[in-house]
Amino acid sequence: MKTSVYSSHYDKLRLWLKARREEQSLSLREVSERWGRHHSILGKIEQARRKIELVEFIELCEIIGADPHVGLSLLITSMNEKSSIHKL
Repeated sequence: MKTSVYSSHYDKLRLWLKARREEQSLSLREVSERWGRHHSILGKIEQARRKIELVEFIELCEIIGADPHVGLSLLITSMNEKSSIHKL
């Protein structure tokens, strides 16, 4: 399977992560400061201009108080749904 920062699966994960950040009323700059990275990196991730690595995802989940298992389950469900459609 060809992967892309623009895949529908990645979009679901990216939007989930952004929604969790916003639920905590945290700005990009606040999260980035806690993360120790420039805010533009997180901005690019949220705008689908940069992929997120697995370790980065877990770090960000910890910072914003989100359960990474929930995000990964969302991703797996999305991938399984698409896979079952292709089998029809």
